[in-house]
Amino acid sequence: MSCAAAALRGLRGAAAPRLLRATSSGRRWSNLGGGSCEPQGGAAVRVGCAAGFWGDTAASVPQLLYGGKLDFLVFDYLSEITMSLLTAAKAKSPDLGYTPDFVFTAVGPYIKDIHRKGVRVISNAGGMNPLACAAGLQEVAKKADVDLKIAVVAGDDLMGEKDSLKGDGITDMENGKPFPENIHSMNAYLGARPISRALDLGADIVVTGRCVDSGIVLGPLIHSFGWNRDEFDLLAAGSLAGHLIECGAQCTGGIFTDWHTIPDWHNMGFPIVECSSDGCFTLSKPPDTGGLISFGTVAEQLVYEIGNPQCYLLPDVTCDFSQVSITEIPGIEGGAVKIHGAKGSSPSTFYKVNATYLDGFRATAVCPVIGPKAVEKGRRTAESILKRTRLIFSQLGFEDYCAVNIQILGSEDTYGPHAKKKIDDGPREAVIWLAVHHKQKKAVEIFSREIAPAGTGMAPGLTAIVGGRPRVSQVLKPFFFLYPKRNVKINIFLNGQHVETFREDLTFTSDAVVSLDSPKTDDELRDLPCGPHTYRLEDLAYTRSGDKGNSANIGVIARHPLYYPYLKKTLTAQALEDYFQHLSEREQPEEKLVTRYEWPGIHGLNFVLKNSLGGGGIASLRSDPQGKAFGQMLLDFQIKNVPDLKSLIE
Repeated sequence: MSCAAAALRGLRGAAAPRLLRATSSGRRWSNLGGGSCEPQGGAAVRVGCAAGFWGDTAASVPQLLYGGKLDFLVFDYLSEITMSLLTAAKAKSPDLGYTPDFVFTAVGPYIKDIHRKGVRVISNAGGMNPLACAAGLQEVAKKADVDLKIAVVAGDDLMGEKDSLKGDGITDMENGKPFPENIHSMNAYLGARPISRALDLGADIVVTGRCVDSGIVLGPLIHSFGWNRDEFDLLAAGSLAGHLIECGAQCTGGIFTDWHTIPDWHNMGFPIVECSSDGCFTLSKPPDTGGLISFGTVAEQLVYEIGNPQCYLLPDVTCDFSQVSITEIPGIEGGAVKIHGAKGSSPSTFYKVNATYLDGFRATAVCPVIGPKAVEKGRRTAESILKRTRLIFSQLGFEDYCAVNIQILGSEDTYGPHAKKKIDDGPREAVIWLAVHHKQKKAVEIFSREIAPAGTGMAPGLTAIVGGRPRVSQVLKPFFFLYPKRNVKINIFLNGQHVETFREDLTFTSDAVVSLDSPKTDDELRDLPCGPHTYRLEDLAYTRSGDKGNSANIGVIARHPLYYPYLKKTLTAQALEDYFQHLSEREQPEEKLVTRYEWPGIHGLNFVLKNSLGGGGIASLRSDPQGKAFGQMLLDFQIKNVPDLKSLIE
């Protein structure tokens, strides 16, 4: 398959034996080939990430600012869900649409020390309204009597092109659907070059709207090292550094498969990359913080929200992460790793664009149920609420729901056929998750009002409605497409004044079809010895899952290289399609819903599960709309008829 075709089909454009704890051995479960990663001449640059999403902890900034010895401090706030929320906020008030946490919680209390230490700040906190975000920062700086140059990178918002795009035959990258009529927002994923240019112009703080997450790290590295547009391996390395730290504590032990081995969650360390001009870098965290940096914790983040590791498309470079190696550095408190092996090639002439469109209204009721047969009571309650509201709809002449979702949390509904058998009528505590989608707001308001009556007229033991009466909100569905870079005008502002119009240089871009190496049928897999043993996947591998639109990915990393052949033999695309069939939605009769990619550098596999999230993001009615638990669910997968694998590594 070509790299371009893979991009259209994939994502983006991250218990015994317990082998990989922090040790002093400098363990490296990765491809043993390749060069060294020793710092070359010139000062290294240190970049710390203090936020991986809107709502991340405020404890990250002081640990990085005072203990990180940073040159740059970055904050990554945006996801597709966040952009939908910010779009709705700006629709209510033209002064909203950015993440106020960045201004008033993350930067405001520390703005004097940020200025005194000379730490430069980059963030995509501008969301749908970067100029308003910068104005808020200016007010904070003025009150603190601090003179800062605050830059804005704007131009990702393409709503001005909405009418002209309607007749262009644009279709969704994932499902081929036509361009929607009721577009609510359109934002291009900009690259790192405008951020670098803003820093060149002297900015102390750079605020952007939508850009690729890794760009907030690559931008400072381009600025610091002067990397050229055709130095693709360096740009891929800088993008990899950004990809690894963009989600904050997710690479320092957060949500790690071996969560029970990670110390001091209350003081979780946030990541720092120290990068050299040759593209090699180390990843660490501030001293005296919790968490752990090891091969496992970093490899899990490497696979997060990735499609084909050979073809990770970004605005500045097309990355090949398939041979990346991760080597533990001995003797460092809390752990640290060296990372190298990223390869790059020319980017395309297009930006990826995330549009959202209105598709009705939704609400979710969450209600605890306590007592004998809690699951049965919860399910009957949910079904009865739907029956009652449908009766009301018919009396008022409303159509039926577009979609509903009933889950009884505690009954393992999410596991489908893999749920463990119930004992003695199941748990005595459960939680109703009842979500609905309807074209008319009034219909959803009726649903919302009919939850509380269940507390007096249905099952005993219904104790509360979590959060009160369910809130009615718009359904904003994602629509992804490609848009020519040449048509996007990027404006750079400094302290509220327009200073420069930036356009991407397309000299080193290419849309040529690039053939990728097809996975070979390994002779070693045919000759693998069999045996009487069965292992849970968790015994042999780490997993991490994430989302992009209505697709999910699950990365699987062998705990030891000798386990890798057995994982490759057993974990086929068909095996995972069968395992998750209860969560996937097939649009065509013979459609393949799972694609597998090999990741030899870390002895890993990556699976992309198409149409697996019930619409994804805020369009999904599920309790796990982003596939966060898919990797956890896979840990119980059985690896059967194998020899005593533990003996292979002793």
